[in-house]
Amino acid sequence: MSCLYVTEQGAEISVSEGKFIVRCKNGLQEIIPEEVLESILVFGNVQFTAAALQHCLNKGINVSFLSTKGRYFGRLVSTSSVNAARLKKQIYISDDEKKALVFAQKSLSAKVHNQVVLLRRYARYSKNGDEISDHIRKMLYFEGKIKEGGHSLDEVRGLEGISAKFYFDALPKLVTNDFHFTGRSKQPPRDPFNSMLSLGYTILFYEIYAEVESHGLSPYIGFVHQLKEHHPTLVSDILEEWRAPVVDSVVMKLVQGNEVSIDSFTTDEETGSVLMDKTLLHKFVKELEDKMKVSMNYLSYLDHPVSFRHGIWWQVKSIAHCIEEGSFESYEPLRIR
Repeated sequence: MSCLYVTEQGAEISVSEGKFIVRCKNGLQEIIPEEVLESILVFGNVQFTAAALQHCLNKGINVSFLSTKGRYFGRLVSTSSVNAARLKKQIYISDDEKKALVFAQKSLSAKVHNQVVLLRRYARYSKNGDEISDHIRKMLYFEGKIKEGGHSLDEVRGLEGISAKFYFDALPKLVTNDFHFTGRSKQPPRDPFNSMLSLGYTILFYEIYAEVESHGLSPYIGFVHQLKEHHPTLVSDILEEWRAPVVDSVVMKLVQGNEVSIDSFTTDEETGSVLMDKTLLHKFVKELEDKMKVSMNYLSYLDHPVSFRHGIWWQVKSIAHCIEEGSFESYEPLRIR
């Protein structure tokens, strides 16, 4: 299964005989069979025919709408996956801090582990290897502290937050070319490296969002992040263990492999946000899609490899099972090697 990314401005998406057709203004078109399509992300001025929208709803194909700059607008949502009984159980378990804490410890310790693995992969080739190794040792200490008993949710979130600071202190030490940056900047991203991270996280976020809804869960009732109006906290919870293996690794590949040019970015004078040009946007979403299709065997409860995209499906299914059981004791997070 794959995701269709449409970045060509003025394109039109229609459907005919079980196939989606993307027609561009320059006359080019692409035809995608519905059976291989799981979701569609459109950027900017892209038109859907009424038949195509209805077909997406009938077939459960998720559609997300973003601006050309990667700002999220909304989604096309079907009610076919609503599971009221499961939603009640999700709310009950989210209100039980001891149960939520089990998920938080597993998920956030895996997040730190995955960040450490990414740093180690690149540190062996860096002249700053010793300094990065020191940051890794500190992160491993906090990974261990997160796993320890006797914590509250606030304490676990605080420990992960400290570890994240060491990670984003270490990551720039691996980037010595034009893409060097001084830490994480989010809203808006103030440099090209953070611009790619932010867009990648946004795209991955809404892929997870779609899987959460398809499994009859509420995206807004989470277990790690504090409840916030209009914020899908469960999606943020699940995203944590996937950030480094998917998005961070794609950005590092592009930068360290000299596959992107600093000239492909501009700064919005009004907001200070650093933005990709059209050509790089197309390349970046293709690289991210290629990553999502890569086979991996990082899920301990599976005896066969799956793509990163299918891995997200399995993880959300696992969370839904834990909610039905009323416990996260059996949950196994994504841990890369």
